[in-house]
Amino acid sequence: MASHTLSALPISPSTSQSQSSHRLTSHSSSSSSSSLTLPIRLNPHENLTSSLIGTKLSIRPSTSKSFVSKHRPAIATVLFSLPTRKPERASSEKTPKWSARAIKSFAMGELEARKLKYPNTGTEALLMGILVEGTSLAAKFLRANGITLFKVRDETVELLGKSDMYYFSPEHPPLTEPAQRALDWAIDEKLKSGEDGEITTTHLLLGIWSEKDSAGHMIMASLGFDDEKAKEIAKSMNEDVVLSHK
Repeated sequence: MASHTLSALPISPSTSQSQSSHRLTSHSSSSSSSSLTLPIRLNPHENLTSSLIGTKLSIRPSTSKSFVSKHRPAIATVLFSLPTRKPERASSEKTPKWSARAIKSFAMGELEARKLKYPNTGTEALLMGILVEGTSLAAKFLRANGITLFKVRDETVELLGKSDMYYFSPEHPPLTEPAQRALDWAIDEKLKSGEDGEITTTHLLLGIWSEKDSAGHMIMASLGFDDEKAKEIAKSMNEDVVLSHK
């Protein structure tokens, strides 16, 4: 439907006086009417006279373009692989794929780094990501041994400190060297096993543990994780979740 604009044009005094007298006559005969209605359809070239302001209203088609709201469709970024220092692995069909839970854990780790306003995603952030995802065997094993998200977060702040309140992390904080080595360790261990299947969250957890000088390893050790527990969880390294049909 075409839109219209209203422009006020002055009229002559004689016309205004005749309209005033007409208003007085009309008012006395229709005093019970309290509202003024306009026709639903207006002729674009029809001139209307307003009895309220004494001006002549000219209605003509608008030449301006109406504003149309354009909404961009939401775009979700889906990761099918995790970063590696070996580019040939990204395109190799022989390289095993990461499980969905491992990929989600990595994404949650990035988010935890951003929440703490850290410039990088370290092994401590990957550890928190595993716990945030929460449904993998690795996450369940950690919680069963008293290692919870809140404890890891508190240990992280105590070990690495708080970031400047005015600092904003990038959308995807780059990995620290220990965190990248932890990912590559997980891939290497899967390849060494010679078994089919995906790289699981347990591989990721043990990759973090393999980095002895990293913040993630120190935090796990301070919360009671040790080599014996690492050997115990390693038994289920190739399992990501146990399905129960009940």
